[in-house]
Amino acid sequence: MAKLNIVLHEPEIPANTGNIGRTCVATGTRLHLIEPLGFHLSEKAIKRSGMDYWKNLDVTTYLNYEDFLRRNPGAKIYYATTKGPRTYVDVAYEEDCFIMFGKESGGIPEEILLENQENCVRIPMVGEIRSLNLSNAVAIVLYEALRQNQFDHMQLDGQLTKYDWK
Repeated sequence: MAKLNIVLHEPEIPANTGNIGRTCVATGTRLHLIEPLGFHLSEKAIKRSGMDYWKNLDVTTYLNYEDFLRRNPGAKIYYATTKGPRTYVDVAYEEDCFIMFGKESGGIPEEILLENQENCVRIPMVGEIRSLNLSNAVAIVLYEALRQNQFDHMQLDGQLTKYDWK
């Protein structure tokens, strides 16, 4: 079973982290938060965004990037950045890989990206837009990684339960 990991490097907006947490619960994905955070995990805003799913979230926090690396030795990490040389669909996401996203105001620090250029990926965009909303970017890349792993632990039977399509 493919167990994927989303990493947020110094997230700043609790609603984004709450939304990402909800997506992680819905997909069976682990969430890793690298401090400092721009909020407290007990804030109502993050719980409201994650709704009642937050209690089911597999989440780990780290003091800093070095602590994250130390506690996940040998981890295969992809770094999502607008500066990536390849698009997010141009890589093969391995089982148990990590996909890192940076803080809303500045992304992943430049020194981390420079050390890991071969694993940097981007989401294509047109025009002069700086970036997508963090929770949207996570959902886009995560679902591609899940698709590549055949959604192997997710409900795919196509059965309609509560609603009938007309």
